[in-house]
Amino acid sequence: MLLDTASLYFRAFFGVPEIRAADGTPVNAVRGLLDFIARLVDQYSPSELVCCWDEDWRPHWRVELMPGYKAHRVVAESPVGPDVEEVPDPLEVQVPIIVEVLEAAGIAIRGAAGYEADDVIGTLATGAGMSVDVVTGDRDLFQLVDDDAQVRVLYTARGVSRHELVDDAWVQAKYGVTAAQYADFATMRGDTSDGLPGVPGVGEKTAATLLQRFGSLAGIVAAAQDPDSGMAPGPRAKINAASAYLEVAPRVVAVARDLPLERGGLELPRVPREPDRLAELAERLNLGGPVDRLFAALAGR
Repeated sequence: MLLDTASLYFRAFFGVPEIRAADGTPVNAVRGLLDFIARLVDQYSPSELVCCWDEDWRPHWRVELMPGYKAHRVVAESPVGPDVEEVPDPLEVQVPIIVEVLEAAGIAIRGAAGYEADDVIGTLATGAGMSVDVVTGDRDLFQLVDDDAQVRVLYTARGVSRHELVDDAWVQAKYGVTAAQYADFATMRGDTSDGLPGVPGVGEKTAATLLQRFGSLAGIVAAAQDPDSGMAPGPRAKINAASAYLEVAPRVVAVARDLPLERGGLELPRVPREPDRLAELAERLNLGGPVDRLFAALAGR
């Protein structure tokens, strides 16, 4: 089970009522994330679980390809490290606490310098040698769905307790494309939340129709340039007009699948790795209930 951790702790922060520790530190995102993990472990009993991390939420190599990538979420640019993302102050102070609690619990955290959690997920999901559940509210990760490799997405857009199981049939029914075509589909459609403009005038239905006919984005671009391909004049003009965007966008949209990540040590613990440290954190930060629920779920899987 691979968690898009930021997606989950953002959801917890906005979905769980404000709760504070005795010293006034907000902890609703920490508590919510622990309860999410407990619920997922209880429901699916994974043997391994990884909290995948954004070491760089806006990688410079993606920004070099597309300067507008996530630009609307930048508070300040950094020449030496990750740009500063717009995050509510009461959530920002909880992120180091989340790391500390996960470490004390013994739950694996994986990130990679210069890459997003999506890329970590893509790498760990590829060639895993076992069934994989990706937990996220991000549609971009539908590109990883692979029935043959037993990779599916637990899509949390409607909430963790109401998540949807996304397999190839789900993607096909929802969008009219296969999961293997989803990255090309998303490239053409665009995504305002990531600053991806898409191909102007090409929405989901047109993108799906083009992929059904020509198979891939490369096939669509080739057909647009071929006067004998039979592509209608409207889509042809739109694809050709967006040629500069289509040269770079696929590399921005595609998640990495080959990062040099440590794949060992991902097993879920049945007891805390550092029980004294975890007990102190739970007592000091008003996390007793969520920690107890988490380890009840871990012990019972």
